[in-house]
Amino acid sequence: MKAVVYKDPNQAVVVTDREIPKLHDHNLLVKTETIALNPTDWKHVHQATAVDGCLLGVDFAGIVEEVGPNVTKPFQKGDRVAGFVNGGNSYNKDTGAFAEYVLAKEFTLFKIPDTLSFEEAATFGTGILTVGQGLYEKDYGLELAMPNEPTKVSEYVLIYGGSTATGTLGIQFAKLSGYKVISTASPKNFTLNKTLGAEEVFDYNDPECGKKINEYTKNKLRYAWNCIGSPTAAQICADALTTIEPGARYGGIGNVKFPREDVKHTETLAYTGVGEDFEKRGRQYHNNERHGEFASKFFDIARTFIAAGRVRPHPVSVRPKGLAGAIEGMEAMRTGKYSAEKLVYRVSETT
Repeated sequence: MKAVVYKDPNQAVVVTDREIPKLHDHNLLVKTETIALNPTDWKHVHQATAVDGCLLGVDFAGIVEEVGPNVTKPFQKGDRVAGFVNGGNSYNKDTGAFAEYVLAKEFTLFKIPDTLSFEEAATFGTGILTVGQGLYEKDYGLELAMPNEPTKVSEYVLIYGGSTATGTLGIQFAKLSGYKVISTASPKNFTLNKTLGAEEVFDYNDPECGKKINEYTKNKLRYAWNCIGSPTAAQICADALTTIEPGARYGGIGNVKFPREDVKHTETLAYTGVGEDFEKRGRQYHNNERHGEFASKFFDIARTFIAAGRVRPHPVSVRPKGLAGAIEGMEAMRTGKYSAEKLVYRVSETT
C-alpha cells in the first residue's frame, strides 16, 4: 500500500510498497478515504519522536474493511468510520493514519453520520479525544459536567485558543455541558468563536488579556483550558482565573509549567486513550485501561451530538495531491503558513 513513513533524519516520505497491517484483537482495518493534519504530525517528524519506518498520521476517515475477532462495538464491514490512531509511535510502527489502510482500535472510532462527508469526519478524531480528556476525565482534566448531563449551575469556562481545531470543539462541548464559555482568539476569528457558542472572545495579543477576562468574570472564573500550550498562554490563564473562589482548575495541552501553585493543574495527552505503550518527550507511557474506557465512552457521546448537528466540524480546507500533499501540509503547519482551518487530503489523489 501507499503510506507516509518517517525516514531518518527528520523526513516524511511516501512509499508505495508498505505491507497492509495485519488485523488482530480489538482492531479494525479501515480503507482510508481522507486524512486530516494536526500539529502533532509535523512534531513527530521534526522533534524526533518517531523512528525510521514508522507510519505517520493520527486523524482519518474511511470504510471498514475487516473487523477484529475481539471487537465488542457494533462495527461491520462497509461502515463509514472516522477516528484517531497513535501514528509515529516508535513502539508500534504499523499504526498510522497517513496510508491507504489504517489499523485502528474500536474505542477511538465512531460511525460517521449520514450528514457528514469523509472530509468533515476526518477532522474529529484527535479533537474528540483531547476535549474529552481535557474537559471531563476524572483526575486528568477539568472534570466539568458531561455534555449529556449538563450542569444547572451557571459558571464560566475559558477556552484559550478558541480558533484552533481543538478549541472550536472545546467551545461547543463546554456550551453543551451548560457552562458560559469565553475564549481567546485573534480578532479575525471572533465571529467563528461566537457562532460556536462563546459568550465573549478576547484578543490573546492584548497585553491585558488575562486581566480583562478576570474583570469580565468578576474574578469568579474557576476553569481554564489552554489549547495552545505555550508559557504565554499559561500566564494569561493564570491571570484570568479567580483569586477569591475555591476550587480553581487549569488544564493544558503540552508540558508547560503553570505559574500558580494555588490552582490545580493537569496536562492533556490524547495518546494515553489509545490503549498502547508509547514514548513522548523522553517519557515512557504504558497502556492505561481507564483512559481507554473513558475514550470509548466519550466517542459514543460525541457521535450522538455530531449526528444531531449540535457539534460542528472545524472549518475544512481540502488540499490536493493526497498523501504527498500531506507532507507539504505538515511543512506549512510547521512554518506557520495556515490558521483557523483543518487541512484535509483525499488519499485516492496521492501523486
